[in-house]
Amino acid sequence: MQRIYFHKYQATGNDFILVDNREHFFEKDLDIIKRLCDRRFGIGSDGLILIEKHQQYDFEMVFFNPDGSQSLCGNGSRCAVAFARLLGIELDKTTFHAFDGPHNAEILSDGRIKLKMSNVTKARHWNEGVILNTGSPHLILFSNETERLDVVSEGRRWRNHEKFQEEGINVNFVARMNSHQIFVRTYERGVENETLSCGTGVTAAALASSAHKVRSPVAVKTLGGDLEVSYQHSKNEGYHEVFLTGPAEKVFEGEIYL
Repeated sequence: MQRIYFHKYQATGNDFILVDNREHFFEKDLDIIKRLCDRRFGIGSDGLILIEKHQQYDFEMVFFNPDGSQSLCGNGSRCAVAFARLLGIELDKTTFHAFDGPHNAEILSDGRIKLKMSNVTKARHWNEGVILNTGSPHLILFSNETERLDVVSEGRRWRNHEKFQEEGINVNFVARMNSHQIFVRTYERGVENETLSCGTGVTAAALASSAHKVRSPVAVKTLGGDLEVSYQHSKNEGYHEVFLTGPAEKVFEGEIYL
């Protein structure tokens, strides 16, 4: 029987299992990962994060969705930074490696974590929405009915559209609140359900909202709490200097036997 010591973190309601895997004791068995993320038969989470050593950066963040697939996770990255500090890996500023490459992050004086996201060179209009990749692919759909929408049903419909069946896509429903604020609800692939928040999703939503006269910095309201997205935009470079800022908190720690 294998014993796994873990920590549980949440970032605006997006919750994750974090494991210190610097000694590589945890084998990346997808069946085990799925079981750990299961809310009935495991610990339960929106994903699993391994902290590992990296030759060039402060640490490596290895992220798995509950179905075993991999991508960048913005909220998970902020949790990884908070966990790394707990492990004594880094100070208030760090550079780590993730699914889509290196990222810089800073722990602010108020405890929030400011994460630099990858540049987004283009946003592609498709059907009723906009498609962007912020480390994970997202479809952005603007709706004044976002608060009352059946996100699971509508999100699943778009996520399983024949155009996205091969790679999958996350679906974000966005309402413009004012010139600097939006409300976002997300159906996440890999989780296959609505989550209380999605870091790459709110980033994509904030960038797409620039076409609706929403300006940086963008205050983003989610069901799980508040985030902020700031960026610069130019015709030649697209969206750059993109930052996602928000809280990341430890919930508990424990052991599980498999």
